[in-house]
Amino acid sequence: MQKDFLWGGATAANQVEGGYLEGGKGLTSVDLIPHGADRPAIMQGLMHYGEVAEGAYYPSHEAIDFYGNYKEDIALFAEMGYKAYRFSIAWSRVFPTGFEDEPNEAGLKFYEDVIDELLKHNIEPIVTINHFDVPKTLIDELGSWKSREMIDLYVKYATALFNRFNGKVKYWISFNEINMLFHLPFMGAGIYFEEGENKTEIEYQAAHHELVASAKATAVLKELDPDAQMGCMVAAGDYYAYSADPKDARKAQQDNQENFFFIDVQSRGEYPRWVTNMLDREGIDIGITEEDKQVLKDNTVDYISFSYYSTRVSKAELEEGEEMTGNAFVGVKNPYLEQSEWGWAIDPIGFRTTMNSLWDRYQKPLFVVENGLGTSDKLEDDGTVHDDYRISYLRDHIEQLKLAVEEDGIPVLGYTSWGCIDLVSASTGEMSKRYGYIYVDRDDQGNGSLKRYKKDSFHWYQKVIETNGENLAVDNFK
Repeated sequence: MQKDFLWGGATAANQVEGGYLEGGKGLTSVDLIPHGADRPAIMQGLMHYGEVAEGAYYPSHEAIDFYGNYKEDIALFAEMGYKAYRFSIAWSRVFPTGFEDEPNEAGLKFYEDVIDELLKHNIEPIVTINHFDVPKTLIDELGSWKSREMIDLYVKYATALFNRFNGKVKYWISFNEINMLFHLPFMGAGIYFEEGENKTEIEYQAAHHELVASAKATAVLKELDPDAQMGCMVAAGDYYAYSADPKDARKAQQDNQENFFFIDVQSRGEYPRWVTNMLDREGIDIGITEEDKQVLKDNTVDYISFSYYSTRVSKAELEEGEEMTGNAFVGVKNPYLEQSEWGWAIDPIGFRTTMNSLWDRYQKPLFVVENGLGTSDKLEDDGTVHDDYRISYLRDHIEQLKLAVEEDGIPVLGYTSWGCIDLVSASTGEMSKRYGYIYVDRDDQGNGSLKRYKKDSFHWYQKVIETNGENLAVDNFK
């Protein structure tokens, strides 16, 4: 790996910060998603957040209190040797309702303190502008990204960040897993479907508004800080055809095209023809103006960032009981792969395959900003956590990352594994689905001391970074 390769970890504001009303912060979309049986329907935009029964537990409200512990947590990241830390900013901490003319100083000051603390430890901040966070007021009054008004409000928000952190942040990401809009519309973009609305029309309308907002924010960044870079982000993972049946091959091709749609626009600067043809066939007008087309064309991203957890399998004709879901993506079970405790296919070779697909398609540097294993951990009486299964998972994936870089010649900026410290799972709202190198004493009902403990993987990853990925032995820390 190159000497300046950015090893590190990644989190999201709504999964770690807590302090959901502190420092003037307003409510955000994820603050409205409870733990429990209602969670899936709300995330899919099929149930209104106001229908949740009283007494529901909202895990984002306190999370792991990074808001109150960021210095201690960053010190642990520095102890591991992090070169980079990817985190997100909560829109409603900076603009509590989204409509304010001026940003909330307390919110900007908190993130500036986080960034300064990272820089003090020589850790590069990788900042996601929008990671599943839409201020509640914008959902209630505008319908979130259904409305074109969101474009200017987002650009105002992004501009406030660029002005405040000019020269301190080199790498920005406009939207986290932007394609999740098609899979979990409320979680991904604050979208709730009213009765009688055309779901496809709403999704592509919202997508267009996000894409234009991303391009306009990119233009502002380049004007204010020409040395900074803007990246897009996709929840990646190639679709395989279930069989050699041409129908399955065609289904996999279509699924991959849909998954690449957002990045096609953000990286190439124009809509793929299959999308415009589909919209015409369906009689859907999402209001693309000539100005929009020029903005998209002139303001493409500098790099492609992505999350990778698993590949998926496409089958043209599903039989009853075959359908399975992993990370919100629907497919069929791959008989050649093991599954995680939460049913996600484990496919290290698919990691390399996916990187090749992204590079071949876009020819822009890649940045792995999420990869990890969500599973149960046991805290021993002596404060240790023996997570050899996580070490094996990460070793196998990093091995494929190295092959993609060193043999395939793909330029990769860095690798920030997901949930470097235990956090609230976005998909399930659980703490028991743990990803981190650092164990946090917190359970699914919000009980626990929040005390931090180093897992075996903490010491393993420390050695991986120290050797720039050369020592991946599962027992390298012993």
